Amino acid sequence: MTNFYVFDTNIIVSALLLKNSTSRQALDKANDTGQLLLSVEAISELNEVLKRNKFNKYVTESERMTFLAALVRKARLLEPRESIVVCRDPKDNKFLELAIAGNAKYIVTGDQDLLVLHPFRTIAVVKPHVFLAG
Repeated sequence: MTNFYVFDTNIIVSALLLKNSTSRQALDKANDTGQLLLSVEAISELNEVLKRNKFNKYVTESERMTFLAALVRKARLLEPRESIVVCRDPKDNKFLELAIAGNAKYIVTGDQDLLVLHPFRTIAVVKPHVFLAG
């Protein structure tokens, strides 16, 4: 049985920008031990963030788009059916919806608005270093 994981946008961006970071190690572990879950909404947000010029000093836009394409290719794409409205930041509900739709084992995040929900139903909501230790 495949393990499924949801990573929030900031963790994925950190994984791209900081090759030796805990976020990158967590993303690598997720790809090695299971599969990332993504939705159109999550991909759209990630695409929008990765196109920001402030990242040009770290990696080119072309490298960022190549990273995104590879991420999407490896991921399981889902469209959540259940609308969830429990997070203090409404923009973060999409990660909860995705995790429920895909029966995720973990939501990996550094966002306090999500972390305070741990566990969300049966899903662990953890920081990257906790995911790595698990």
